[in-house]
Amino acid sequence: MRLYTASPEEIRAGEITDIYFVRSKQILEAKKLEKKVRIEFHVMKLPRGYEWAVFTGLEEALWLLKDMPVTVYSLPEGTLFKAGEPLMLIEGYLHDIILYETALLGILRHYSSISTKAARLKRLAMDKTLLFFGLRAAHPAIAPMIDRAAYIGGFDAVSGAMSKKYLGVEPQGTMPHALIIAFGEQRAAWKAFDEVVDKSVPRIMLVDTFYDERIEAVEAAKLLGEKLSGVRLDTPSSRRGNMRAIVEEVRWTLDILGFKNVKIVVSGGIDEKEIVALRDIVDAFGIGTSVAVPPSVDISADIVEVYEEGRWKPVSKRGKLPGAKQLYRKRPGLDDKVLLFESGEAPEGYKPMLVKYAENGRLLVDKLPSPQEIRAYVLEQLREVPEPVLN
Repeated sequence: MRLYTASPEEIRAGEITDIYFVRSKQILEAKKLEKKVRIEFHVMKLPRGYEWAVFTGLEEALWLLKDMPVTVYSLPEGTLFKAGEPLMLIEGYLHDIILYETALLGILRHYSSISTKAARLKRLAMDKTLLFFGLRAAHPAIAPMIDRAAYIGGFDAVSGAMSKKYLGVEPQGTMPHALIIAFGEQRAAWKAFDEVVDKSVPRIMLVDTFYDERIEAVEAAKLLGEKLSGVRLDTPSSRRGNMRAIVEEVRWTLDILGFKNVKIVVSGGIDEKEIVALRDIVDAFGIGTSVAVPPSVDISADIVEVYEEGRWKPVSKRGKLPGAKQLYRKRPGLDDKVLLFESGEAPEGYKPMLVKYAENGRLLVDKLPSPQEIRAYVLEQLREVPEPVLN
């Protein structure tokens, strides 16, 4: 028995690839066909209803390409983009690059899909707290990556216990129903939590295990008093009915009994529509599956130029636009222009967005941004775009 996961060494060696790339490399080398190319990464069509997405995964992509004889231009990690815009450009010999297309696309697609969904939810919630606990929806081997993708996409916190080690982010969470069931009675579990868990951890108690949410919320407030930071409603769908009515009832009752300081956290099947329906009366949302298993942002990679006779020549398969491209943007918002990469000066008021990050495998920037810096960049952009259209 084993975990069916690839090691970093196998990924760096180009072993995690599709077999037709292995055969293509064999053919290129056997025929001594050394073709210098420019490969463009882009999305031709975003998921239904999406007007923008978030480009993430760059740090891992650069790790994969480190020390390889390639030059990399890319959007900064965390940049919002629209369909049809260039995201990354890799320049080098095809036989050096070809084995890595599978892994590169896997990194960029998976990262960007999670971060985009997280950003859409954060744009709808904005000043409300979003906690990600979707690790149970994915393979444990990639838990740090999923936490990172959700966090840099705009979530305020993640629940993964390893997030401090990998991201420098303190994990956050409340308590499971299993703890309360083990005690056989909710008050005993709440009291034990308060007695054992470090005092720096907010006292947010789960209040829907055995009895009505309103009753348990009041019991928790009376038991812990001013120490109670919040209550979490994770009401199962079979009992849910009108979730807004439940929250309103809990909020009203806590307020009239003098517990206005107690915040309300809602979790369980939360997606975009639930946030819009509850964001005016809920303080925080716990969200898992809708972010961990998001609609796919289908990034593809295509040769757009080949180097022949001393110059770059535009070329592409049908259905794609030949020629390497640069994205120019004027902020605020996504006022964009796409021009040929070597077209000359930027249009007035516009900034070129694809930055040279590596040359012949050597990183050209002193330091890549931290998860906290990337998240701040995403939030800055989210404030400049309209709310997502709900599907």
